[in-house]
Amino acid sequence: MGQLKLFVVEDDKFFGELLKRHLSLNPDYDVFLFSSAGECLDNLHLGPDIISIDFGLPDMPGNLLLQRIQEVNKNIPVIVISGQEDVAVAINFLKAGAKDYIIKDDHTREALWNSILKLRETLELRKEVEELKGQLEQKYSFEKTIIGQSKALKAIFTLVEKAVRSNINVSITGETGTGKEVVAKAIHYNSDRKKKPFVAVNMAAIPTELVESELFGYEKGAFTGAAMRKLGRFEEANGGTLFLDEIAELDLSLQSKILRAIQEREVLRVGGNEPVKINVRLITATHRNLADEVKNNRFREDLYYRIIGLPIDLPPLRQRGNDILILAKHFINEFTKENKLPALTLSPGASDKLLAYHFPGNVRELKSQVELACVMADNSQIFEQDLHLNALKSSDAFNLGEKTMKEYTNDIISMYLKKFDQDVVEVARRLDIGKSTIYNLIQKKEIQRD
Repeated sequence: MGQLKLFVVEDDKFFGELLKRHLSLNPDYDVFLFSSAGECLDNLHLGPDIISIDFGLPDMPGNLLLQRIQEVNKNIPVIVISGQEDVAVAINFLKAGAKDYIIKDDHTREALWNSILKLRETLELRKEVEELKGQLEQKYSFEKTIIGQSKALKAIFTLVEKAVRSNINVSITGETGTGKEVVAKAIHYNSDRKKKPFVAVNMAAIPTELVESELFGYEKGAFTGAAMRKLGRFEEANGGTLFLDEIAELDLSLQSKILRAIQEREVLRVGGNEPVKINVRLITATHRNLADEVKNNRFREDLYYRIIGLPIDLPPLRQRGNDILILAKHFINEFTKENKLPALTLSPGASDKLLAYHFPGNVRELKSQVELACVMADNSQIFEQDLHLNALKSSDAFNLGEKTMKEYTNDIISMYLKKFDQDVVEVARRLDIGKSTIYNLIQKKEIQRD
C-alpha cells in the first residue's frame, strides 16, 4: 500500500509525542500530531488513512469529533483512546462508527500499534477490491469489448450507449457465438450499476425441475437436502444486473413466476412465506425469434412485453465484412501474449481464407480457430494451411435454407468433439459453452459422440 498517513490527536503533549515516536518506528508510517480537534479538522484535506483521537479533548468531545470526521469522509477509520473504562462508553463509540476503543494505560502504545496493523490490512484489501473493479470496468469498456468498424456493428454500439444511460430492460438476440453475454457485460459495467453484481444464468443449462430454486432460492427444509437457506440468482443480483441467457428455453410453467418477479419486484423463495424485495436490471438473450415463439404459443406474450425493453439484434459475423480480420488480429495478439508466444501476423492467403468462410459459430468459432492457428504456425506468420476451415464461399459451404440454426450449432459441436477426440471439457472451453449443454445434447441424441 506504500506510505500510510496517520493522524494522532492528543492534548497531552508528552503522551502525544510518545505515541508519535513509537508509531514512527515503522518507516512506512507518516505520523502527524495534533493537540486539538480543530487542528485535526483543519488538516483533513491532507487525506489521512487512519486517525487516532483522544476521548477528552479541550475544544470538542471525542464523540462529536468522530461525527465531524465522518461527515467529511466516512471511510476514514477512527481509533478512540480514552481513560474511560466504562464499557457503555466504548460500545457507544463503536456503534457510532469507531473502529477500535483503546484504554489509556501502560499498554496503549502496543494496542494502538496492533490496531493500526489490522486496519492497514483492511485498507489494503479495500484498495485491491477497488483496483480489481477498476480493471473490470476497463476490461468491459466499449472499445475493448465491441471490436470492429463495420456499419452493422456501429449501429449496435449506438444502441448499447442508449442502454447504458437508463435502467430499461434489454433483450439481446443473435445467432450462437455472436457475443450476447459480452454485450450484456459491456452494458452493466458501463452503467450506474457497475459496482453491484452482474449475475449470468444460462437457462438452457439448468434442468427444468431446478430452475425455480436456482432463480428464487429456497428456505432451509424446503425439500430433502435443503440443509440451509440458499439465495437465488435474483437476490444475488440485487442492485445490479441479472442476465438470463437463452430465455426462450424457459419452460412455460415457470414463465409466469418470472413475470411475477419482474412485475412485483419481489421473489418468494421455495418453501418460504415472506416475499423478498429485489432491485435488478434484467438483460435477456436468445438465438430464437421471441415474437415467433409467442405466435407458436411457446412463450408468454405478457412476459415477452415485459422483457423486450430495448431490443438489440447482433449481426452474424458473416455480415460484418472486414471485422473478421480486425477480430482475428485481436485474438491473435491476445492469445500470443497470454501464452508467451512470438508475435504473429496473418498472411494474405490466410486473410482471404478467413474472409471466404461462413463462420456458422460466429465470433466464438473465429476465436477458437485463430487460437488453434497460433499453435499450428511454425514461424512469424499464420498461413492458409494453419487455418483448419472449410475454405468455401459461404453460399457453397452452407445451404441456409436446409438447416435450422440449432442444427448448425449441433453440427459445430459434433465437429469439435471429433476434432478434440470427444473431450467434452475441452470443447466446452473452446466454444465457450457449458459442459452440461453438450452432455444434454448427447443425452437427447441431438449430437453423436463416437
